[in-house]
Amino acid sequence: METLKHECGVALVRLLKPQSYYTEKYGIASYGLSKLYLMMEKQHNRGQEGAGIACVNMDAAVGTEYMLREKAMGKDAISEVFDHVTQEWTAAQLYMGHLRYSTTGKSGLQYVHPFLRRNNWRAKNLCLCGNFNMTNIDEIFTKMVRQGQSPRIYSDSYITLELMGHRLDREVERLFVEAKAKGLEGTDITHYIEAGVQMANVLRTTMADYDGGYVMCGMTGSGEMFAIRDPWGIRPAFFYRDDEVVALASERSVLQTTFDRCCDEVKELPAGQALIVHRDGTSTLETILKSEKLTRCSFERIYFSRGSDRDIYRERKQLGQQLTEPILRAIDGDTEHTVFSFIPNTAEVAFYGMMEGLRAQGLSVRSEKVAWKDIKLRTFITEAGSRNDLASHVYDITYGSLRPYEDNLVIIDDSIVRGTTLKESIFKILDRLHPRKIVMVSSSPQIRYPDYYGIDMAHLEELCAFRAAISLIKEHGMQRLIAEVYRKCKQGVRQDEKSPHGTPLPPVENHVRRIYAPFSVEEINKTIVSMLRPDGMLTPVELVYQSIEGLHSACPHHAGDWYFTGRYPTPGGVRLCNKAFTDYVENNMTDIL
Repeated sequence: METLKHECGVALVRLLKPQSYYTEKYGIASYGLSKLYLMMEKQHNRGQEGAGIACVNMDAAVGTEYMLREKAMGKDAISEVFDHVTQEWTAAQLYMGHLRYSTTGKSGLQYVHPFLRRNNWRAKNLCLCGNFNMTNIDEIFTKMVRQGQSPRIYSDSYITLELMGHRLDREVERLFVEAKAKGLEGTDITHYIEAGVQMANVLRTTMADYDGGYVMCGMTGSGEMFAIRDPWGIRPAFFYRDDEVVALASERSVLQTTFDRCCDEVKELPAGQALIVHRDGTSTLETILKSEKLTRCSFERIYFSRGSDRDIYRERKQLGQQLTEPILRAIDGDTEHTVFSFIPNTAEVAFYGMMEGLRAQGLSVRSEKVAWKDIKLRTFITEAGSRNDLASHVYDITYGSLRPYEDNLVIIDDSIVRGTTLKESIFKILDRLHPRKIVMVSSSPQIRYPDYYGIDMAHLEELCAFRAAISLIKEHGMQRLIAEVYRKCKQGVRQDEKSPHGTPLPPVENHVRRIYAPFSVEEINKTIVSMLRPDGMLTPVELVYQSIEGLHSACPHHAGDWYFTGRYPTPGGVRLCNKAFTDYVENNMTDIL
């Protein structure tokens, strides 16, 4: 499994009692900060490029800092930001944390969340972080410019901060007018504003035009805290609340562990809704956007989220169990001469399910830990050949774990995306064991399409299934199909460009799906094997993929399958996929234009 980069993980903590309460009950003055740290460490899997934290102290005296933030880059960023925490942080009531993986290619501390917008009015201060990727940021940018704004940075994070900040300003000004009409003056106006801010108003006017997958989190200097989820439910969010605390995270099991709660006490944030914690500590669920057809991300279940979650653990086992029949066909039913294993570490649970499925049929099967994932090797050697040689040793094998030239090797992974790790490392190292045959199993279906909602799969040509389909088209002399799909995709791109700014873009079809239509899964599998087989490898290889039907059977509540089917839940995803194809053709196949 090549490392995929997920957009981010989020963590919110709102204390509902005085600080003295937590000191007396739990014996710790930094209760909220400690919980934030634990929630972030438990989500370290979601982002290792950077981390940031922020807090708000509603009781801070005038003239002192009440909104603090720390950010850092690198795999040790969580430890680094908490090392910089001072005593001021322990007095806060609102805490927010973020873990970042970049899927946009933009790196540097300026792109690490949270983002902060300052103002002398507490209610106008805004701190924002999120797990998101927006597909129509061009349209949002244009809308802001037409309003008279001039954003300094072109990124969805910064633009969202400024757009939401603008709407927050309008909300504060609305309350200012009301306060003046009531005859209030001076600080009485300030108190009226801080008590009356309606974040639901701000969120509705900010998020109405967005297309993408997101969980957007934020807090204001006056003590409002919120998290809003996209109307398709693409990106995940869960929350827990009692009379001591309100907390939200990207994964359910994180909240269970942090607050020692059972599964049913942690709730999923509904699609299109916001969890809003008001300045006075009351919390509400507010409908911000109309809920669309739910398409929760299935890759969260297959790979990204921690397998310690009750339902995810069960689903991953079922994904493995469902593959027993095609696996048995691939080895001609010869379990006596077959060793079963997995690619560490994320495929381990699917492996357990696969073994249960085999044993449920009364089969006596043999399993071994054949593959080991070593620490990331340092590439201090500059020669390309030496660097490639180091990369090929990311995995190691258990020597003697199977009988050479006699045993088949069935090895399961959670997904096969680019195929780079298979070609450069896994196949090479497994071939040293001299199995009679290698059956490479993927607990997910063929990944055929890029993601545009927060996962690092943005280029068609990186996907081995796409490269295989293009190869088959050339092999069968069907280049005309590529040209036809290109023209259709290009026509859609031109329509988008001609659409008046601020008006809805016309509906569009995912024409790239036609590239795969002439070929069966088995045909594409065979071509993938021929592409990924390293030079000099002698062992026969067969691929076994999960079916789309099997995916939905195992993960019935997560219908987001666009990586596999091209059925994007939002118009923006379809448009970007079509554009990715036109870019691919223009950069790689100019002879057919």
